[in-house]
Amino acid sequence: MADTAALDAAPIAAALPESRDDKALQRKIFVGIAVLLVAAPMVLYPVYLMKVLCFALFALAFNLLLGYGGLLSFGHAAYFGMASYLSAYGAKVWGFSPEVAILLGTLTAALLGLVFGALAIRRQGIYFSMITLALAQMAFFFALQAKFTGGEDGIQAVPRGNLFGAISLADDRTMYALVAVIFFFGMLAIYRIIHSPFGQVLKAIRDNESRAVSLGYRVNQYKLAVFVLSATLAGLAGATKAIVFQLASLTDVHWSMSGEVVLMTLVGGMGTVFGPIVGALVIVTMETYLAQFGAWVTVIQGCVFVLCVLLFREGVVGLIARKLRRPL
Repeated sequence: MADTAALDAAPIAAALPESRDDKALQRKIFVGIAVLLVAAPMVLYPVYLMKVLCFALFALAFNLLLGYGGLLSFGHAAYFGMASYLSAYGAKVWGFSPEVAILLGTLTAALLGLVFGALAIRRQGIYFSMITLALAQMAFFFALQAKFTGGEDGIQAVPRGNLFGAISLADDRTMYALVAVIFFFGMLAIYRIIHSPFGQVLKAIRDNESRAVSLGYRVNQYKLAVFVLSATLAGLAGATKAIVFQLASLTDVHWSMSGEVVLMTLVGGMGTVFGPIVGALVIVTMETYLAQFGAWVTVIQGCVFVLCVLLFREGVVGLIARKLRRPL
């Protein structure tokens, strides 16, 4: 039912045709984001900003699968979390430099996405979603039982190390610069995928799969490709987060993490380029500044989600795009 509701709320912004003016507007937004990334640590706490950026990249990766591929996964925490574990383990036990540790985590997520995706795409709709959830739960119990993950304690005190063996990441501002660069280029990569011929085929499959099949497209291959791309970018976010917070834990691979990224995407605007960033900002800010309410934070998040569904099903950025009649 959740699958149907999510896909029925077809993002108006994604359906709007793009003109040269629209692309110019999007380029200006990219420039604006770059300026904000540079200026933000002068005003806000770098650790908070790094958490926002990691989850924003995670939400962007998930939105690539749901908003443009039309595939609702309930198991994206598997790629985020396992990448976090491998990145942390590589940095702490094997002594890898941060860039190699992050690459290791990202490749782990890509491989896991290839295996899980090959199994999941055999089914459609809610069955696809349930398979992704089941596979993610397998990954969770593996992380719980495996010795290298540290069980319930996780992998703690992960060294940030020196970037390329020369730049120390011990300082939060230096670490922030690396996270900002990873986020920005990850966002650009997703934007390029969306606006490539591959991305156009994905939208066709999302809107009318039967017609795409009749036109000769190998639909399952496209689904698997976008699944792997989404898992890889989610892994990049998870691997980076492990280095930033020097910790990989069961929270990263728990099913609630999968639900959280769905919430970020829908609140920001499914099928929009910039919506997941806004959604991640809203949810992470709520978790950070409402932490004093304890378990009530989850209830507050639920209320926000219900309000978003009732008042603007397109999400925050989706609503703005519809008002402006510009794809964002």
